[in-house]
Amino acid sequence: MRRRLLLPATILLTLAALTGCSADAGGGFSESSYDSGGTAPNEAMPEVSEDRLVEQADGRQVIVTGDLWLTVEDPRDAADEAADIVERAGGHVDNRSETAPRDDDPGRAELTVRIPSAKLSSTLNDLEELGEVEETRTYRQDVTSVAKDLDARITALEASVDRLLALMVDADTTSDLITIESALSERQADLESLQSQRRSIADQVDYSTVTVHLGSQADAPVDEPDTFWTGLVAGWEALVGFVSFLLVALGVILPWLIVPAIALLLTLALLRRRRRQRAAASVTGEGDRTA
Repeated sequence: MRRRLLLPATILLTLAALTGCSADAGGGFSESSYDSGGTAPNEAMPEVSEDRLVEQADGRQVIVTGDLWLTVEDPRDAADEAADIVERAGGHVDNRSETAPRDDDPGRAELTVRIPSAKLSSTLNDLEELGEVEETRTYRQDVTSVAKDLDARITALEASVDRLLALMVDADTTSDLITIESALSERQADLESLQSQRRSIADQVDYSTVTVHLGSQADAPVDEPDTFWTGLVAGWEALVGFVSFLLVALGVILPWLIVPAIALLLTLALLRRRRRQRAAASVTGEGDRTA
């Protein structure tokens, strides 16, 4: 009888401890603080890509994402080469999109690649060899505190699940068993959710995400002239471009001008002919009156 009274009390104390652990572990951290998409509590700030090494010194957990813009001769061929470079580094391509060439436009391509963080710097150097680098951006996000908080909560929940399993073995009544199973099911669901978030963080720390934009020379930004000669060249090219535009415009407009011009010439010819006829008739009439 004493054992039956003691077991429900133990269950209640365990549930109270679990509730406190779930609410307070990690300094008030909630599941919304970091989702599977990689959004940490503090938004990442962009930084220049000169320091692109992702060494986790002192156990720091850093997520690195970035963008790389390249001007290449053939974007589709460059996309194939970029994929090979990433795969040789131990990474993979998550997404790939291409725009087919059209007339003089060789098209463009874009790849979202996952690169092992330990090889990020060397892999980016290899990718930059594919063409002319227009711009590079990287974003670093320290998620060390988030990872440690998740580890602590996972450890606490694992211990709680073990205690509930032990209580389930000692349950004597159906009501006790149902209570324990309900609490156990809730704790296991919470544990699986936290483990999923932790795996997501680990994956993003281990593999940096970089979007590679491959464009043709037609998409490349125009270099601003900074000397007399570059200004002279830019002015000459602008003049040639303007004259070319005028010639093209004239070629488009000319057929529309020919037909009205011919009609105008015919009209003028008819008017002149009528004037001559009238003049001749007038001279003839005056001659008859004189006679």
